[in-house]
Amino acid sequence: MSLPNRILETQSVSNNWNKAVTLALEAPGKFTTISNIQQASWALIEDWPLEEGEALDRALLVIEAAMKGKKTPEEARFAFIAAAHEAGIEIRE
Repeated sequence: MSLPNRILETQSVSNNWNKAVTLALEAPGKFTTISNIQQASWALIEDWPLEEGEALDRALLVIEAAMKGKKTPEEARFAFIAAAHEAGIEIRE
């Protein structure tokens, strides 16, 4: 395996969350599971019901920092959950 492939593989593994977040993102009762910071970023940008919000802005910043290695994936997970609460999205535990 070449060095770039090992780096990409390491980054993708390290971006996974210890525990996935399952939430009703598309509609009430229609659950989606988010398990890493890339999926969370996509959900916040493309599928989020709010366009503005303090927790949403923080989640986007923390996820970006996690992608750069400046925050942990778990910090991004907690920020993502806070944004979901702010948006009134149901989370399945």
